[in-house]
Amino acid sequence: MTADVLAEPDWLAREAAHVERMRRWTVPHQERRSRGEKHPVLDFLFTYYSHRPSHLQRWQPGPGVALAGPAARRFLDRKGYVETTDGVVLDPAGFTEGKKRTAEFVLGLLSATASRSPRLNCFGLHEWAMVYREPADSVRHDQVPLRLGSAGTDEVVESLDIRCGHFDAFRFFTDDARPRNELTPSRETQVALEQPGCLHANMDLFKWAYKLDPFVPAELVADAFELAVEIRTLDMRASPYDLAALGYPPVRIETAAGRAEYARAQGDFARRAAPVRARLIAHCHRLVSAAP
Repeated sequence: MTADVLAEPDWLAREAAHVERMRRWTVPHQERRSRGEKHPVLDFLFTYYSHRPSHLQRWQPGPGVALAGPAARRFLDRKGYVETTDGVVLDPAGFTEGKKRTAEFVLGLLSATASRSPRLNCFGLHEWAMVYREPADSVRHDQVPLRLGSAGTDEVVESLDIRCGHFDAFRFFTDDARPRNELTPSRETQVALEQPGCLHANMDLFKWAYKLDPFVPAELVADAFELAVEIRTLDMRASPYDLAALGYPPVRIETAAGRAEYARAQGDFARRAAPVRARLIAHCHRLVSAAP
């Protein structure tokens, strides 16, 4: 297959733009980590999601692209790149059977998710269910207080219906909260249950992009990451934690007005995530179709 050739000035400019874009997030995270400082909102993007900051800010063109010019030879220091008459390219042999299976799973999951209408009535109660009847010193982000205190938080969980269909949120529910969920999501039911209104399903577009690294263009990974940052912000503003001192005013989902605000924002993220999901679906199609 003939590679698309990027002239050295073009790919160098793309690389520099990507590095600058991602350093906005990676540098503050690394500085906080060096100080032993936790961030209840942003750490999630680097701890729950396992893509290293150094890898996030590292640019790659993706498959089928040849990097021209002498500067491209430094890519040969990375695993999986080879030199051809067109320039330096990703070695197709690096798209292993394991990578192919991952691409097939991601393709199936994202296609199924995209086929459904978004549901916007969960109101972010998953974060509340993660602290339900939990001692105050045992909650995940014990460095910040609960807005309503432990008793008030429990009252909200008990007064509203919990409708979480995302397994990787549900698995962090407290033992007392799990029976209150209308669904019992599992890894086996993931493809059947995920839907495009779910904040976590839309944040996970970042995960599915980097799982196929380096066979996904860096710009697509970056787009998914920055969308995840914004979604995570809503996720935690709607949580039971008091984050106002950190610059995150609450979305008070314990009130009717707060639930309406949450649903509007959730719907907006569903619309914004759709083209990112579509690009990942199309990219996985190409990867799977080109694999031997």
